[in-house]
Amino acid sequence: MTRNLHVTIAAIAERDGRFLLVEEETDAGIRYNQPAGHLEHGESLTDAVVRETLEETGYTFVPDALVGVHHWHKPDSEMTYVRFVFAGVVNGHDAARPLDQGIIAAHWLDFQEIRALERDGRLRSPLVMGALDDWCAGRRYPLAAVKFYG
Repeated sequence: MTRNLHVTIAAIAERDGRFLLVEEETDAGIRYNQPAGHLEHGESLTDAVVRETLEETGYTFVPDALVGVHHWHKPDSEMTYVRFVFAGVVNGHDAARPLDQGIIAAHWLDFQEIRALERDGRLRSPLVMGALDDWCAGRRYPLAAVKFYG
């Protein structure tokens, strides 16, 4: 079971009523997701979310709260994901930075645009909307709740 358990992180960055999402190529076609990815060996969760956001969008993300921990078993698969979702701000952008392989573009979308993507089946997983719903509900936990014993 553990080889099919994936610890991932995701960033929620909001600016002027718009949220940072990535458009990416997946096995199921082009989908949208928060900047997200896998935790690497020896890396803290907050370092992972900063790294993944930069690699996927070119934006420098500064986490300021934990939004929640989401657990999802992918249907018709043996894959289980535990996703730590962080809220924060972006304080810089390197437009010339090459994006990770498979990332088409970074977009700032409003809530209704994201909800339309969900209705059209164009979100990467239910984790995307679940994280955004938690953020919109005001769920924020101090970063001190996340401990790293590297």
